[in-house]
Parts: sequence; C-alpha cells; structure tokens
Amino acid sequence: MLDRIDALREELTDVTLTTLDEAEDFRITYLGQRSGIITNLFKKIGQVAPADRPTVGKQLNALKQRAEAIHQEAVDRLEQAAGPAAPDVDLTLPGRTPRVGSVHPLAQTLHDITRLFERFGFAVAEGPEIEDDWHNFTALNFPPEHPARDMQDTFFVEPPEGPRNGVVLRTHTSPVQIRVMENTAPPVRIIAPGRVYRNEAISYKSFCLFHQVEGLYVDEGVTLGDLKHILRTFAEAFFGADVQMRFRPSYFPFTEPSAEVDIWWADPEHPDGGRWMEILGSGMVHPNVLEAVGADPERYTGYAFGMGVERIAMLRYGIDDIRTFYENDVRFLQQF
Repeated sequence: MLDRIDALREELTDVTLTTLDEAEDFRITYLGQRSGIITNLFKKIGQVAPADRPTVGKQLNALKQRAEAIHQEAVDRLEQAAGPAAPDVDLTLPGRTPRVGSVHPLAQTLHDITRLFERFGFAVAEGPEIEDDWHNFTALNFPPEHPARDMQDTFFVEPPEGPRNGVVLRTHTSPVQIRVMENTAPPVRIIAPGRVYRNEAISYKSFCLFHQVEGLYVDEGVTLGDLKHILRTFAEAFFGADVQMRFRPSYFPFTEPSAEVDIWWADPEHPDGGRWMEILGSGMVHPNVLEAVGADPERYTGYAFGMGVERIAMLRYGIDDIRTFYENDVRFLQQF
C-alpha cells in the first residue's frame, strides 16, 4: 500500500492540466466517488495490518489533499485566463419600457380637492370610519325615530340601545365636524375628507361605499352669502371659469336653510345636450347642532357642505358609471 502511495505521489508531480476538460478528467480519475484511484485506496485500508493503518491513513490523506490542490489550482488558473463568460442576453434587441403604476383617479381627485380648500384657509381633520350613533346622527339633529334617518341607509355594526350606544359605519364625514367642535371653540374652519358607507342600491351613480369631503366654517357673522361664494370659487377653480352650476333648495337635518349644488354635465348623446348632476349638499349649520357641541347659536353662525368625490371625478374625467372606479379593470386604470 505504501509503495502504491509513493508511486501516485510521483505521478502527481508530473501532471500538467491545460484545459478545464483535462482538469475535470483528472478529478474523476483520482478523486471520483466510485472509481477514483485515491478513493479506492481509502476503501482498502481495512486490508492493511492494524499496526500500519495510522501511517497509511496519514499518507493517503496527504495524497488526497495534494490531488485536490492540483485540481483546484488548475480550475482557478484556467477560469481566470478564460475571462468572464459572455452575458446570456442579446444586446441588439430593442429595449422594453418598464410598466409603472399611476395615481387612481379617485385618489387624485380627493388630493386636488383637499389642496384647493387648504389654499382657501381650511385645515384638514380626520375621524374614525366606525362611529357611534351620537356623532353620526343625534348630535347632527337626527333625533331617535326621526324620519330623516331613513334618508341614509345605514350599515349597523351594533344596534342602537341609547342615544350614544349604537355603532355604525359612518354614513357621512359630518361626525368629524362634531368631534372637532366638541374640542375646539369657534372659529372653526375645516374640511373632513374620507370614506363613507351606505346600504344603497348600486347603480351607475350610486355605490355602497364612496368618498366625501365635508367642510365646516363656524364664526361670528358667517352668512349664506359666504357659503355661496366659497362653493362658486371652488367650482371655478376645479372645473374652470365657464362652469355651469346651480343651487337648489333642499333639506338636511343639520343645516337650515339647506341647498344642493348641481353641475352641468355636457353629453352630446343626451337629448338635452347634457344633464345636471348633483355634487354636494350644503347649508347653514342648524342651531341645534351648535348647541349639541356647546357653541352659543346666538353668537355664532356657520355653514357646512359635503361633496361626493366620485361624482366630481365622473364630471372631471367624463366617466359615466361610478362602479368603474371599484372594478380594478386594468384597461380602465391604464388610462390614468
């Protein structure tokens, strides 16, 4: 066995490897798992006399390490000489434009409305989407069993057990106004953007959830003229100076007098060349609402308004079905 090891040691001294294929043949010949020469010698150690096994084993290990070193040195040298492999890509092919996303039209419209009212001096306030009955209804002059509650088809989380105990998905962002006025003395000038929920029949202009931006201004001497002025200023800034709008008398429990605002939606296919679309409700803050939050209605007056972001986005982008905003159709979203 020792003579065979000495012969292999001399044999390795004369090995010259000039290609990677030769290096691989060398590894298989001497170190292969099944038929490698050195590997087979390890398998025969059991045939060596016990007294000679330590010496044989030591020299076999040294021989194996020598063979591994010769192989590794050859591989490193030959790979370095060959240089980096050619990239597996055809650089002559035309480039591909990366696909990028964009801001959803609803998010863009909400952002633009918010920025406009911030320029008009309104601060932004937010509140929870799950509300109690007090903030969503009672403090806004919706007494229990009042028929006006039927105007807002509500998703109830917990049934009402008292004036403050009912839990609902908020039907408007007006509760944010109540929360602000409970903690802030007039003057108050805020907008409350956010998502709201109503259990309504779904159609081209109505959905079970939508977005609102509500505004509130309470101070001494606020008038209906101030309300009409701010809404006209907003409409011209958002839709253009030639926008057609109209105020219609309406009813809301939390404002008196109340009005709805419509924008003319031009439509060449419509028999009348277009139609009026309601975009917001508004009015002077009802004295009962001021009393509910501890403000003196003899001293303070105010106006409030609430606009649907989806309706405004439909007018802005010429979209004729509100459901399109929520279908996540890539063909629709790619237009923006």
